[in-house]
Amino acid sequence: MTPVGTWRNVDDKTGEAKAEIRITETAGVVNGNIVKRLVKGAKADAVCEECNDDRKGKPMEGLEIIRGAKKAAGKDVWEDGKILDPESGREYTLRMTPIEGGKRLEVRGAIGPFGRTQTWVRVQ
Repeated sequence: MTPVGTWRNVDDKTGEAKAEIRITETAGVVNGNIVKRLVKGAKADAVCEECNDDRKGKPMEGLEIIRGAKKAAGKDVWEDGKILDPESGREYTLRMTPIEGGKRLEVRGAIGPFGRTQTWVRVQ
């Protein structure tokens, strides 16, 4: 059970698939990039206009949206990282939990006590 792999994220409000994200692990640290945008009418040359850091102006496809998550000791949970919402430019504290034998991934982004959870589906 690991978040490493390719996932399809689904908008928790509309239920529509938004993107495919590839999560990789290097030296115990997990990061993730947008591989393909699935939103209807998505422009192939779109860039992150709302980003406030080194990602500003970078292409949406290939954009790193997950940074620095690590496995919690003794649990199948990855945390202490950040996740970027490229539409708003906001970064959230990240917690990822593989569920259903690794077929789905609960991705929680939060600022303080406020947050929301999306369930991503593994791409085979």
